Parts: sequence; C-alpha cells; structure tokens
Amino acid sequence: MVEIELDGKKVEVQEGSMVMHAAEKSGVYIPHFCYHKKLSIAANCRMCLVDVEKAPKPMPACATPVTQGMIVRTKTDKALKAQKSVMEFLLINHPLDCPICDQGGECQLQDLAVGYGASSSRYEEEKRVVFHKEVGPLISMEEMSRCIHCTRCVRFGQEIAGVMELGMSHRGEHSEIETFVGHSVDSELSGNMIDLCPVGALTSKPFRYQARTWELGRRKSVSPHDSTGANLIVQVKNHKVMRVVPLENEAVNECWIADRDRYSYEALNSEDRLTAPMIKQGGQWQQVDWQTALEYVANGLKNVKAEHGASAIGALVSPHSTLEELYLAGAVVRGLGSDNIDHRLRQAEFGKSEGVRWLGLPVAALTQLQRVLVVGSNLRKDHPLFAQRIRQAVRQGAQLSAITSKGLYKNADAWAMKVANAVVTEAGQWAQALANVAAAIAAEKGVSAPAAGQATPEAQAIARSLLGGERKAVLLGNAAAHHANASSLLALANWIGAQTGASVGFLTEAANTVGAQWVQAQPQGAGLNAAQMLGGGLKVALLLGVEPEFDTAAGQAATAALDQAEMVVTLSPFKTNLGFSDVLLPIAPFSETSGSFVNAEGRLQSFHAVVKPLGETRPAWKVLRVLGNLLGLGGFEYESSQEVLAAATVQPAHLSNATQAAITLAAPATEPVVASIYQLDGLVRRAPSLQLTADAREQGVAA
Repeated sequence: MVEIELDGKKVEVQEGSMVMHAAEKSGVYIPHFCYHKKLSIAANCRMCLVDVEKAPKPMPACATPVTQGMIVRTKTDKALKAQKSVMEFLLINHPLDCPICDQGGECQLQDLAVGYGASSSRYEEEKRVVFHKEVGPLISMEEMSRCIHCTRCVRFGQEIAGVMELGMSHRGEHSEIETFVGHSVDSELSGNMIDLCPVGALTSKPFRYQARTWELGRRKSVSPHDSTGANLIVQVKNHKVMRVVPLENEAVNECWIADRDRYSYEALNSEDRLTAPMIKQGGQWQQVDWQTALEYVANGLKNVKAEHGASAIGALVSPHSTLEELYLAGAVVRGLGSDNIDHRLRQAEFGKSEGVRWLGLPVAALTQLQRVLVVGSNLRKDHPLFAQRIRQAVRQGAQLSAITSKGLYKNADAWAMKVANAVVTEAGQWAQALANVAAAIAAEKGVSAPAAGQATPEAQAIARSLLGGERKAVLLGNAAAHHANASSLLALANWIGAQTGASVGFLTEAANTVGAQWVQAQPQGAGLNAAQMLGGGLKVALLLGVEPEFDTAAGQAATAALDQAEMVVTLSPFKTNLGFSDVLLPIAPFSETSGSFVNAEGRLQSFHAVVKPLGETRPAWKVLRVLGNLLGLGGFEYESSQEVLAAATVQPAHLSNATQAAITLAAPATEPVVASIYQLDGLVRRAPSLQLTADAREQGVAA
C-alpha cells in the first residue's frame, strides 16, 4: 500500500494505482471525461489536471501513478485554472444545440461547463463540422460534431465487447470517431457505448427525440431474457416505457446490459399487444370480459377432467415467466390432479434431476477464472454478459477451451476473445469429444477413464489446460442442455471437474430456468414432459407465455399437435397462437407486473411493475389465482405476489449439478434446438430495432 496526501487528507491505495483511484477512494471528485473505472486509461481529455507538489505543471489524475508521500491538491488556483483552460478548448468546436440534444439533462460536458466554463468564448473562427455516420438500427451518430474524442466508445469495443468497431481517423481538428469501410456497429453489447458517451455524440436511435430525460420516471427492474438477471432502470413517461438503461450491480451485470435488455421494450408498446380476453366462436375471435373468459376455461377444464381424467390436462410454461406465475401454474395443474407441467420446451432429453441445475459458481467469479471449458454454447450470443466476464478473464491470462459445433463457433473470432483450444465437431460427437478429454486427463493422472476415449492432440491440449491453474470451470451451454444426450455430457463434465478441481455448471437459457426448477415446473412423477405434450398427449393445454412454433423443439409440428386438442388456452401479452388456440388471456409482461426471477447462480431478484397494465391486461399470477378459485381448488387466497413468493420459496432450492446417469457416447438423432440471440422470447421477437440488426438478418428474421 502507498500513502499519499490528497487535499490535506491521508489516503492509502494499492501500489500502481493512479491519483484518480485515490480520489475515488477518499470521495474527492475530480472532473473528467475520458476516464471510466471499467476501461483502460487513455488520458485524452486532460480535464482531470491536478496540482502535484514538486511537479512543474498540472498532471492528469487518471494517468499519474501514486508514490509514497505524494501531495496532491485538486482545488488550488493552479489546478482550477488548468481545468478551466481545458474546458475552454473542449467548448471551442462544440455546437450550441443543448435545447435539442437527447443528452441534455444527463450530459457531463453540460454539467461541468457550469463550474468550469466561461460566460463567453474567445473563439471567433468557424466551428468544425463532422458529418453524421450510419452505423445500424440501434445507435445514432447524427451529431458527431459534439464528439470530444474521449475514445470511451473505442475502448469499450476493444476491451469489453471484444470487437473494435469504432476508431479514430485523421489528426488534429480533422479527427473523427467512425467505423471503417462503411461498416455498421453490430456488437450485441453496443448500446453501452451510448451510456459511456459523456456528450450527445452517440445516442439511442429508437429513443431519439422521444422525451427529455427530466420528464422520465425511473424505476428498478430485472431483465426477463437470458439467465444473467441483469438489473435495469426502466424509464417511463405517461405510463409508457420509453427507455431502458443499466442499474449498476457489480455482482450481476456490473454497469452493462446486452442490447436485447436495452431495446426489447419496443415490443411492450407494439400493435401486437393483446389488450382484452378473447374466445374463438365459430372460427371467429370475439372479445369478452374476464369473468366470461375464465368461467369458459374453468368449465372446459372440469368437463375434460370428468370425461378424460386429469391426465388429459397439461401446461407448457415459459422459463421467462416469473417465479410466482410458474408456481401458481403448477398449483392449478396439480390441484386438478395432473402432473403434466413443463418449462423445458427446447430440450430433447427429460431425465429426472437430483437437484436444480445452475451455474455452479457466482456470476462475478467468471471474471476471476483461470481455466474455462465451454461445451455446446454460442457463448457470445447466448449469454452476452457472461461472455463479457469470461473475456475479461481471458484478457487477464485465462485459457478458454471449447467443444462446440460449426453453427455455434464459425471461426476463431466468433466469440470475440482468444480461444486457446477448440474442438469443432457436430453435436453428435460432443460426448465422444468430452470422453477424449477425460481419457487424456486419466492418462495424465494415472486413473481409469469414465468412458472409452482417445487422447487426441486436441483432447490433450484441453486436458493440460484444465489440469493447470487454480480457478476453473466446465460450463455447459444451451445446446448442451437441449442435447438428446445431455445427461451423458453432464456426467462426463462432472468427472472432468472432479479430476481437475473445476466447478461444473449450466449457463442456463432463460431468465427463470433455475426458478422454474425451484418451483417444480416440470413433472415430479409420471407426468408428461414437454415433448410428449407437444406430441399430442393433451386434451386441454394451458400455454403460459409460450409460442410453440418459436419456443419449442417441436417447432411447426407442435402447432399441428395442439390443433387436435379440445381446448387450448394461451396466456400471453401478445395476439399469438391464433390458429390453434380457443381462448386468449392477456397477461402482463415483466414491466406491468410484480414478480421474481432466479438467475443462473441461484440469485433471487424481485421487482415491481413500472407501468400500469395495458387495457384489460392482468398480471398472470392474478389470472391463475382467480382460475384456481373458480375451479374450487384450495390454497388460492393470495392477495399479493409477495404472498405467492413466500409460498413458493418455503423450501429453499437444492442447487446441484450431480447426476447418476450412465454415460452413452452414441450420437443423437437430432441436432439440439437453440434460439438465436433475437429469437429467444416473444419480447425480442417483436422489437423492430433488434430485428433490423445484423444478427437478426443473419438468421433470416429481419422485418
């Protein structure tokens, strides 16, 4: 530790720290633009000049290392004069368009100009003009004359997103931040550049000119998409979601969010929203009131139970639903005497788990890993924020290995990080590839291998990597979880983890995949699994937030099977499943209901509604509670989602990736079904801006 004196106070910081770090620790604010705690130091803007004793001129706090006994003053005439001079230069070419700038009200330059800017400018020449750039559907670069060349966006691309999509061209007053050769900005984390920009040069294209920042209410929420559980601030005006930005939580998403977390809000205001209950009569859809719709459903359930038995009733539930909704869906189905409920919509194997499948370590620990083996994942697109953390680990020297297929790992740049060892083979060979790694580890350690394998050069390289280092993990991706031989992949991963000291875990697909297991939203006995229900095993199907054509492994075949059922009830925020449904019940998306998600590490995060439900939309937990009452089931007296949560979490989840499954190396008949980044759920599928991105176009789903 090094002790310095900062504005008369003694501060201890780590050796190698900068004056800026000491200021942050002591609570002293030093004005700055280019410095950001998550990015490398550039020392571009010079706004953080401070007075260092014995230094002949002011020094940049962000780039001046501390030394023992150093005396720093941030408020002397020398420091303030230097800071005001820098501000004068920054404002020389800056356009006076604050009244129309989207950054107005949250602009660092605007804020600091109040304290460090002059009342008038001595610059009388023409201001420079920088022409706008077209970089895609998410980021607007219409006013690049505002840019102060802090290069935060450039460094973010290089260091956090892993792709240098922006850079600075030319020199002097001709310098510009731009993409090169007319490329667009296509990173799945690109929206964070908007948050980082200290001026209004980079703004949100969908939000552009929609509202002033001081008009917006700010409410906390949690992302309903992947299993990170990213914390959000949802910004609202007139009961309408206008913008979504990150809420900093170092243990979960740091200060970043993925683009699908940021822009999926567009679907909340789409014309596709279902705003009133509907019943199909004579092949035509009719709007009805809630009482009529729920009584119709309750009577249908009672009649089918009486005629065909409770086993003819089942529920397919989305793992993007809240914990409370999943719990009550299970309570309704089991209250009727059925065990037919499942959230494992894209899986091909349905063995009974010994515990709740989870990440196997805290999310924050991904950044500290030294050895990682990822099996069956398009890491960067399936889990952008997990990939970002592993990218930081790789930047610090971690070795990343992968067993995956060509569709998930197209080339060495696919994950935007260095992959030390990659076995790229068809999914049917993943178990054999893992067995080969196990054989190589067994040979190194002189123990018996768990399955017949060959210590190929690739397997030996992965084995040597996992046998080195200290903090290690074997991570099974979405394709591994959906694999027809998933239990064998897990059994082999567990053996490798036990022999190398690595944790073993699932990256888990959806916002509530862990929570769905927690509240037993899957058969606990002889109930039908998702594949059996989608194969035509039901007379009555309840679909909670599920669009079978897009959300299930059966795809189009599921719609034909459900069309044969006597009654299909769709609970959704959107007008969907119109061809085979008999009843549509409008339920609230995450922004209009209170609830809870459990992320990949088993962290329970609750949130409140940020806007009123649209039209006649109702929170799904309330709909299911009333349905339980109409069916005469006991235990449906809940008055709030908190009461439902308390009932759902009486027994804490047993997080375990253990398995007793026998290892089979035979290739499966089908490839695992994995949703692309902007097809994961109904919200992202209906967000126009996301569907215009390069990732969406690549999947052939652009609007």
